[in-house]
Amino acid sequence: MNAIQNNTQRIAQNTIVLYIRQIFILVISLYTVRITLNILGATDYGIYNVVGGVVVLFSFINSAMASSTQRFLNFYLGKKDSINTNRAYSSSIIIHFGISILFILLAETLGLWYVHNKLNIPSDRKLVAEIVYQISVFTAILNIMKVPYNAVIIAYEKMSFFAWVSIFESVAKLSLIIVIKYLAYDRLIEYAFFMAFIAFVILITYKVFCNIKFEIARFKFHKNYALTKELIVFSGWSLFGGVANVCNTQGVNLVLNMFTNVVVNAAMGIANQVNNAIYSFVTNFQTAFNPQLIKSYSSGDNDYFLLLLKRSAKFSFLLYYFIFLPFFVNADRVLLFWLKDVPEYSSSFVKLILIWSLIDVFNNPLYTAIQATGKIRTYNIMVSVFKLLPLPLIIVLFMNGFSPNWIFYSEIIFSIVIDIWRLVYASKKLNFGCISFFKDIVCRCIFIIVLSLPLTLLINKCTNGMQELTRFLLVCVFSVILNMILYITVGLNKDEIISIREYIKKHFKRG
Repeated sequence: MNAIQNNTQRIAQNTIVLYIRQIFILVISLYTVRITLNILGATDYGIYNVVGGVVVLFSFINSAMASSTQRFLNFYLGKKDSINTNRAYSSSIIIHFGISILFILLAETLGLWYVHNKLNIPSDRKLVAEIVYQISVFTAILNIMKVPYNAVIIAYEKMSFFAWVSIFESVAKLSLIIVIKYLAYDRLIEYAFFMAFIAFVILITYKVFCNIKFEIARFKFHKNYALTKELIVFSGWSLFGGVANVCNTQGVNLVLNMFTNVVVNAAMGIANQVNNAIYSFVTNFQTAFNPQLIKSYSSGDNDYFLLLLKRSAKFSFLLYYFIFLPFFVNADRVLLFWLKDVPEYSSSFVKLILIWSLIDVFNNPLYTAIQATGKIRTYNIMVSVFKLLPLPLIIVLFMNGFSPNWIFYSEIIFSIVIDIWRLVYASKKLNFGCISFFKDIVCRCIFIIVLSLPLTLLINKCTNGMQELTRFLLVCVFSVILNMILYITVGLNKDEIISIREYIKKHFKRG
């Protein structure tokens, strides 16, 4: 029981550290986007997003390998097997080097052809777009090589270092975009170059820290080819999910460019920035939970594993919805205050992408739990098929003159289908009651939405005619208070309320 309390306390402390980090990053990132859009202009900002989309399109291999590396490090650390932990780390270094070579081949053949022939870019900016593309390829390679070090830091739950580096990265990006304003050369090229420079500094920082701090993070050649093969095979099945996710995001972005223009791509970039900023609060929470989730499974503590799974799923929703509600209702005025000159479709894109993420919020806890078992083949194949289906539908809709908003309508419909299948599949593989999970977790969350969203929209309507800042603050305060009441009365069970109360008491006593 003491071990469980210590693990729970570690999760809580790591979550707090990551939340403090995210508050800094959120403020800095949103301001950075505003300045970047102002300095580059909507056209160049759209070009950077769509060109970067081509690069990300070929990064699906690395995404698959990243989740595999994280899983194997956590798994062997849970078993307290330092030898295989080091072998998993060393194998991941070699594999990521190989991924970098493959990435270059794909980017300099298929990717370059697509940039030359298919992207809808103003003729006077095509050369600049090609230069930015090459710089973006180099940046992507740096990020690929960073993955093993990032996995080690998270596996050892060193969230404070992770937080400080992330804050430094955000401040650096803001500082450099301000510097660009006073430089004489092409601002878009300078922006891409500085993003690459920051990625290089972060990679070196991660490498030095890991090599000094962790014994297992010292590269050693080994002849355990079975482990390397297992890593590659596991990554191979994760590859299906990686392909689907990339097509789901960047593929749609490229299709949007084919049927519209770079200004609409800029609106999509803004929507993604807002969603990433808000959803990152949940990601931070899940980052704190995931190592313990996999370690508890590998150590055979099934009761604690299922407890963590349910709490991770429920708290992920509660944390996301806490920020979602005031932002969703105030989206128009927030965008206007934030950007001043708001590109067309930005508001509708932001609202729809937030709904999409709200539906998909249970994804990561269930996937991490399935990853812990190592049996991911069927899961990734089925989820990938569901995620790829919206893309051809969107193309058909665009060919028939439908609004760009239909991108998200399609995604939302398919996300509901995926979530139902995911829950049924996970319950069978992890031996928990599907109906019980739905009642205890999903139904509570839906009930909170049904009670809080109409009331908050009503308050927003009733305050019509007030000064915008006053109206914004009133809606935010109302939504926060309403959510807190609903979380205590509907969202949390007695055990969870007691656990939170005990943690707060202990925290204040120490303080």
